[in-house]
Amino acid sequence: MAEAVLQHHERLDGSGYPAGLRDPIPEARILMVADVYDALTSARPYRAGATPDEAIATMQETEAGRLDAEVLRHLAAVVQ
Repeated sequence: MAEAVLQHHERLDGSGYPAGLRDPIPEARILMVADVYDALTSARPYRAGATPDEAIATMQETEAGRLDAEVLRHLAAVVQ
């Protein structure tokens, strides 16, 4: 699990950190999607949180190719 936590900011296009991996482990791919969803739906001092539908739409538009599409589809099926 520690490896998944370490890799959860990686992106499939290699744009993430800390290592710029293009093939993070499956557990990290799940955490990536969950982390982005949480960031979008959580209220911040500078903005309101997005609704679940808004967050999924944003992720599908802006994170295509960077997040695991299958994991994102599963999340969308659960929250929409």
